[in-house]
Amino acid sequence: MIQKILFTLFLISSLNLNAKTIAKIPEASGIVYIAKTDMLIVVNDEGWIYKLTPKGDIKRKFFLGKYDLEGITYDTKNDKLLVAVEGKESILILNRASLELEREVKIKRKFDGVEILKKSKKTGLEAIAIDENGDIYVSNQSKKTYDKKLKENASVILKVGSLKKKKTKIKEVYNHGYIDIAGMTFHDGYLYMTSDKKNLLIKYDIKKNKTIKKIKLDKSAQEGICFDNDGHIYIADDNGAILQYKTRQLRI
Repeated sequence: MIQKILFTLFLISSLNLNAKTIAKIPEASGIVYIAKTDMLIVVNDEGWIYKLTPKGDIKRKFFLGKYDLEGITYDTKNDKLLVAVEGKESILILNRASLELEREVKIKRKFDGVEILKKSKKTGLEAIAIDENGDIYVSNQSKKTYDKKLKENASVILKVGSLKKKKTKIKEVYNHGYIDIAGMTFHDGYLYMTSDKKNLLIKYDIKKNKTIKKIKLDKSAQEGICFDNDGHIYIADDNGAILQYKTRQLRI
């Protein structure tokens, strides 16, 4: 019993956090840090893209189009931005410098005969991340999980295939057991996820499909996450803010 209590205390950290608001951006839904330019790039639900400094100074505002942009990541190998679009369940490939659209790749909705990405106004793509090997992952946001059998519109992470063609397929499905995963990023070999409804930051080993640590965040609408090179974590808050934490605050 004592061992179980100690394990729970280790796994779930509830800290008294005071996030710093560095910028106000309406319906901020995704964020990524670009080390080569020392800039943050933020997307929102209305199709806008923002470039800002780590201190929060907005340098550019660009309207991409009528897209529900829900996540953004940076493909360092190809120097491209990858943006997840909800509803259409597609990935936009953008020019990193100009922010202009180059191509759109749709994700096939079925995996092993199950329509995971079912057309719905309540669920869909909410996050995107790319690992050090160039493998791309997206999150299907949902309030439903599955135990042993994959369900339609379950809250899962999907590994997708190549983006070279107009459509790509789902290659693998990861059942993490959480609902409403709306933000993802890779950092130091681990996948970090935010659960919007639960106000959680989750450190996850994608290779082992295992939770390493859970941290209870201050209440907000966490829909994007990234790290910079100076010990900061940034959260895109859909309520209209970019929040900054220090990694030592979160003990990660």
